[in-house]
Amino acid sequence: MISSPYIGETKQGVSIPLSISIREVLELLADSDGGSPENGVDRLEYGDPDTAVKGIATAFIASQHVIERAKSLEVNLLITHEGLFYNHFQPGEQIARTDVVREKKSMIEQSGVAIYRNHDGVHRSQPDGITYGLVRELDWLDELDGYRSFAAMIRLPGLTVAEIAAHVKNKLGLGQVRVVGDRTMSCERIGVLVGYRGGGNPVIPLFERENLDLILYGEGPEWETPEYVKDSISQNKPRALVILGHAASEAPGMKYLAESLQTKLPDIPVHFISEAPLFEIL
Repeated sequence: MISSPYIGETKQGVSIPLSISIREVLELLADSDGGSPENGVDRLEYGDPDTAVKGIATAFIASQHVIERAKSLEVNLLITHEGLFYNHFQPGEQIARTDVVREKKSMIEQSGVAIYRNHDGVHRSQPDGITYGLVRELDWLDELDGYRSFAAMIRLPGLTVAEIAAHVKNKLGLGQVRVVGDRTMSCERIGVLVGYRGGGNPVIPLFERENLDLILYGEGPEWETPEYVKDSISQNKPRALVILGHAASEAPGMKYLAESLQTKLPDIPVHFISEAPLFEIL
């Protein structure tokens, strides 16, 4: 089993004080992360870094519901993976001027909750902390056969596509997943990718280079990898996809981050705030 990118990796000889500031928590986080590039998105979006931390929460995204829940838990530091205002980078002027953004900003400012975005660093850790969290949540750490940059390789004992989909739904608490391929096909070698890594450029070469039966990912353009799999099947090259959705694939990594922080900061309450799946199937 490959080790975690977080637990047990505080610097030797460094004691964590009972009282700790937001700045010190973020420095602790940076010790485990892989670092953010110059044009990265990791930053303290709201809050004073010298504020003493009363409680911490992690979440996939700082939705209005998550921020309100953090406040109700008496948390004053919220660490989220995705952006606040409906864009990977800072929102453009047209989005920033909308009533929803203005009201959300006002709510955040009144809440007293500091918000830190932890995206690039956690993805750049070795192994990728978000991917590790998903593999862990799926209870596949013992089946882990290594990492290939942005993907985890899993070796299973010949489960069918339908059995794998049922396992994923059960472990992640999902009502449905999207599947491309023969549900009765037996799969032994699987690739796991999180977030928006389901496009053709990363996934299609991985199928052939790693001799994969199935790839499980968060999301990607529907006309790329799914169409490749459809043509593969037409050519009698059986392959399959299980598509989770972006949030479902990355939230387990933030849940694991909360558990890791609680281990390092036992005197500070740390919570993971989950949300119901965004989409409904009618």
